[in-house]
Amino acid sequence: MYTIKSRVRYSECDETGNLSLISVMNYLQDCSTFHSEDVGRGFNQLSQEGFAWVLATWQIQIDRLPHFGEKIKVSTWSYQMKGLQAFRSFQINDEKHTTLVRADSTWYLMNVKDGHASRIPESEKVYITGEPRIDLPKTPRKISLDGKAEPGPNIIVSQQHLDTNKHVNNAQYVLMALDTLVALGYSHKIRRIIVQYRSQAHLGDVIFPEVYKDKTGFSIALKNVNNSTTYATVRFEG
Repeated sequence: MYTIKSRVRYSECDETGNLSLISVMNYLQDCSTFHSEDVGRGFNQLSQEGFAWVLATWQIQIDRLPHFGEKIKVSTWSYQMKGLQAFRSFQINDEKHTTLVRADSTWYLMNVKDGHASRIPESEKVYITGEPRIDLPKTPRKISLDGKAEPGPNIIVSQQHLDTNKHVNNAQYVLMALDTLVALGYSHKIRRIIVQYRSQAHLGDVIFPEVYKDKTGFSIALKNVNNSTTYATVRFEG
């Protein structure tokens, strides 16, 4: 298990004084990238070899959001690499070792030159520590979109949405989905997030959100102009 320690900063909090959902995702993402750097498989090394890790799915369970100034410990471990897929779990604990956030994720190693997933080489097995998958339900293979879609405001991809891979950062899709709910007047006390990434949005692309509301939450599909491509589907449950 790889661990980083931190303290919740004011800049990471939402209007309630708690760690924002996007900051939660940034902590998880940062923990995994620091893990890569410290085992010698960081994004600069991978870039020289023509590869990049691409996130395929998230499942994040929030039991409690840490508040401003609280000391936290963020941990991650990869528990399986099979074929084209790698699986990584996360947790955020407080000072009393209580688990506040649990997460599971699926990744692909993309060949940057052809844009296709590659079989994971032995060099990446350095992440495997023998620890089991975190205690969470199995992540659904597909987020269902039932009922009538309610369109949200269009989103133009700007420079602030991008990461080092030159496409929209994973957490930014969740922020877009949250902003869509706010724009449509929905409240959102969220305890579970599921995200499925399908395609990469780039600078200047226009994203068209569609919201599907049901008894247990909201599903937001983030699509292109003619609905031929879904960039990501985000599921929020309370």
